[in-house]
Amino acid sequence: MTIDTKSIVSITEANQNFSKVARLVDELGSAVIMKNNTPKYVVIEFSKLDSDKTADDQDVEAISKRLMKQNREAYEVLAK
Repeated sequence: MTIDTKSIVSITEANQNFSKVARLVDELGSAVIMKNNTPKYVVIEFSKLDSDKTADDQDVEAISKRLMKQNREAYEVLAK
């Protein structure tokens, strides 16, 4: 996941001003909440929750082709 530095908020700031976090999500699509200088939480719109969970058919096909190419010898042995 790529993190836009404009979407980073400390946990203290998020706790004190959650409306700012919500505004960032509306503007940028997500907000990252840092805890102890480490990304800890991601806030996204509820409507985007399911779409982020599934991969496109094209992505799955590309990954499958790459794995089959990388492991061709193993597949040939298993096919015997």
